[in-house]
Amino acid sequence: VNSPVRAFSSVDADPPFISRAEGAYLYDADGNEWLDFVCSWGATILGHADDGIVAAANKAAGEGLSFGAPTAAEVELAERITSLMPSVEMVRLVNSGTEAAMSAIRLARGFTNRERFIKFEGNYHGHADHLLVGAGSGAQTFGVPDSTGVPNKTAADTIVARYNDAEQLREIFSRDGDEIAAVIVEPIAGNMNYIPGTADFLGAARELCSRHGSVLIFDEVMTGFRVALGGAQSLCAVTPDLTVLGKVIGGGLPLAAFGGKREIMQRLAPCGDVYQAGTLSGNPVAVACGLAALSRVAEEHFYARLDEQTQRLCSGLLTVAHAEGIPFYCGGVGGMFGFVFPSAPPNVSGGKRDLDAQNNSAPVFYEHIKDADQKRFRMFHQGMLQRGVYLAPSAYEAGFVSAAHTTDDINRAINAAFEVMKEIAAAG
Repeated sequence: VNSPVRAFSSVDADPPFISRAEGAYLYDADGNEWLDFVCSWGATILGHADDGIVAAANKAAGEGLSFGAPTAAEVELAERITSLMPSVEMVRLVNSGTEAAMSAIRLARGFTNRERFIKFEGNYHGHADHLLVGAGSGAQTFGVPDSTGVPNKTAADTIVARYNDAEQLREIFSRDGDEIAAVIVEPIAGNMNYIPGTADFLGAARELCSRHGSVLIFDEVMTGFRVALGGAQSLCAVTPDLTVLGKVIGGGLPLAAFGGKREIMQRLAPCGDVYQAGTLSGNPVAVACGLAALSRVAEEHFYARLDEQTQRLCSGLLTVAHAEGIPFYCGGVGGMFGFVFPSAPPNVSGGKRDLDAQNNSAPVFYEHIKDADQKRFRMFHQGMLQRGVYLAPSAYEAGFVSAAHTTDDINRAINAAFEVMKEIAAAG
């Protein structure tokens, strides 16, 4: 595979090799049909091979695949993004979420003239060296890379904290606040399953960054124009200084961006002294697809309909799991969802809130996902795959619903889950 997230080794299977896709369905090289809840990892919010997206791609491709020069469409896409996301006053188009997050961190460092920054365990911001750092069991972890090939000194200025732990974040800032260039966070985490940031946590991040002169960066590669028209920041009512975007803004093609306050963005070259460049940035075909996608998602009631289908799926999965007495949680917003099989009965110890799946309490901390029942997840994934339902092959990944998913599609997935949950219950 050309990306490790495509491997099915964690679910003891081989990945289907996809030959084409249409609407809510994938078709593999062996002729099998799959009801898709991965949606190109969130990118295809309109479904696969949407007529409007395909027409936009064909028209743009016919006029030239790449120029390495400015185009009017780039400006139009930037204007569209800034009009839909008020915190983004200026925007720079790039090619991938990794590039966007890496560049946003560099910009924050240049703007503040500081080097250290905070990220959170379980949040993924791409595979730049200084972002491939995880957390240990202590209150905070400094510079321990999660991948070989990453020098310790490269990650030494990365402070890793516990997601949704506002008190720990306050402790870090009380000690090191004047040295911190930025806090980068997923307002709704999608790379440790699906965990929304709490109001206290995100509010604390905003207040602390403002007080100490640090830059608050929201990584909305996954959530931007996916959970709501204004992104997750419009739902949590917290305004970041910089925002990282991707996936939906390319309409399914590789495209990403970062943007935010004008005073910060003007430090980017050629206006300022922070260098960032890309020969293919603002690729005309990807930009055309992004414009087509953002026009569609801005239509009235688009997200209300999308959220309705997502809630129908989550409710159905909860119902069939609990009917079999299986501890299970499923929740979502907009076109994004997640589910988890907790590994132990709920309990309270050490002042921590633990997962109470029987009462449908949402996971709050990364350990709620790390400690989940991987065996039951594998059984569920395998059973759903056997019934033609395609889910992400990892308990750490969020799922996605597209505008192409019909009520019949959702019911098909719930009916498949009903059969699989019976098998799980019978296995004990």
